[in-house]
Amino acid sequence: MTHEKILAQHIKEFEIKEYIKNNLKRVGYSSAKLMLTPLGEKIVISASRPGLIVGKRGQSIKQLTNTLKKKFNLENPQIEISEVTNPNLDPIIIGERVVNSMEKFGSARFKGIGHKAMEDVMGAGALGVEILISGKIPSSRAKRWRFYQGYLKKSGDIAVNGVRVAYTAAELKSGTVGIQVRIMPPDLILPDDIRIKKKSDLAEVEKKEEAQSEAKSEEEAKPKQKKAKKEKKKQESTENVITKESTKTAIEESATQEAAANDSVKTDDSANADETDNTTEDSEKEIAEKSTEENKN
Repeated sequence: MTHEKILAQHIKEFEIKEYIKNNLKRVGYSSAKLMLTPLGEKIVISASRPGLIVGKRGQSIKQLTNTLKKKFNLENPQIEISEVTNPNLDPIIIGERVVNSMEKFGSARFKGIGHKAMEDVMGAGALGVEILISGKIPSSRAKRWRFYQGYLKKSGDIAVNGVRVAYTAAELKSGTVGIQVRIMPPDLILPDDIRIKKKSDLAEVEKKEEAQSEAKSEEEAKPKQKKAKKEKKKQESTENVITKESTKTAIEESATQEAAANDSVKTDDSANADETDNTTEDSEKEIAEKSTEENKN
């Protein structure tokens, strides 16, 4: 593939994701992935409320597939929906909640909305959270309000790759309000997280390592066992072939021996028959001679 085709494919994927994001509102949309399969294009949509995406009798999802097929020239789009396990740790879903509540209640209750979202995130086990709301709130003068709790990295590789970030916007009567959500997940391992292991922990680690080594050895031994089984089967098959050939040869030898014995018996019978014929001829000659002698006398 040339660089032009690669760029066109990435642009098409970005446009599909943006279209899905703009059309699927208030359904807990998190992310979308586009995968190419032999049957066609597979689109995986992650959301906290997948039932709203499917709709009654799958009407909404059918409509979405048809629009994607016509608008982006997809051959056979297949949409798969996966449910988000913990939506309170997803910054996109949290930002959507803040936007929906602000558009519903207005800018007067933005502090309660921010604190509520922050408590939900920390209750899910996050290490830290930060919510920034910037705009003409609550007065006509633009301000930035910051809601934060816990521990949050602002610089370094973890701040770029480890912290989850989302940007959204709410349309209010006073104007557009920007919302930023940053969440530090609980499973993130920090470089300065140093723990001293105890002897009991070391014993457990050694047991785990032994179990892993045993599992690896078993996995490595499996192909060897398979090879040994195959070799045994080959040997058994060759032995069976040899036994069959030996039995065939034995049968053929016995048949040849029987044929030779029958031939010898036939030759003996013919010899005996010749001898009897000769004896009968001699006896007839003797009788004839005797009869001639008696006639002379």
